[in-house]
Amino acid sequence: MSSKDRARWDQHYRETADRAFPPPDPLLLDYTPAVENPTQPPRALDLAAGLGQNGLWLAAQGYVTDVMDISRVALSRARVEMSSRNLRTVNLLQVDLDALTLEHDTYDLICVFRYLKRDLFPLLRAAIKPGGRLIYETFNLQYLDRVPEFNVDFLIQGDELKSLFEDWQILRHSHITHVTQLVARKPRR
Repeated sequence: MSSKDRARWDQHYRETADRAFPPPDPLLLDYTPAVENPTQPPRALDLAAGLGQNGLWLAAQGYVTDVMDISRVALSRARVEMSSRNLRTVNLLQVDLDALTLEHDTYDLICVFRYLKRDLFPLLRAAIKPGGRLIYETFNLQYLDRVPEFNVDFLIQGDELKSLFEDWQILRHSHITHVTQLVARKPRR
């Protein structure tokens, strides 16, 4: 992303600052494993997080969570919400996803909602620990029925998402009108 993208998203979050803080996405609620050992909390990544509602929810469940987004405005609002909830296991990280690097076998769970950048999939696959999960939801081609001018490059096609993880255990794959959902578990070695 460029500084133009950053400015656009900062403006978006300034314009929507009066809205209530959003709840976590339902897919996350249904497919996040419970923390089994609080003394060794699992790690999670909320990528392209926006206001970070999913990452904050994961932290409240006992995960040590990295919340990454390009918008400083969104992350500032996430920091206020994090403080009001007294969450201490959240790392808010302003990151340009065009320059993203992730270490291998780092996260027990990665979630991505309403964001698609195809060249990130190899990074996500590698960053999830064996036995870890990817929870992903993004717009598909049917989104053009709602927003005809939307850039097709940022829409998932058919079973494309599922095919990227066909060697993983697929826990959920569905097309719900204009979004496609995937929950997949990385095989243990």
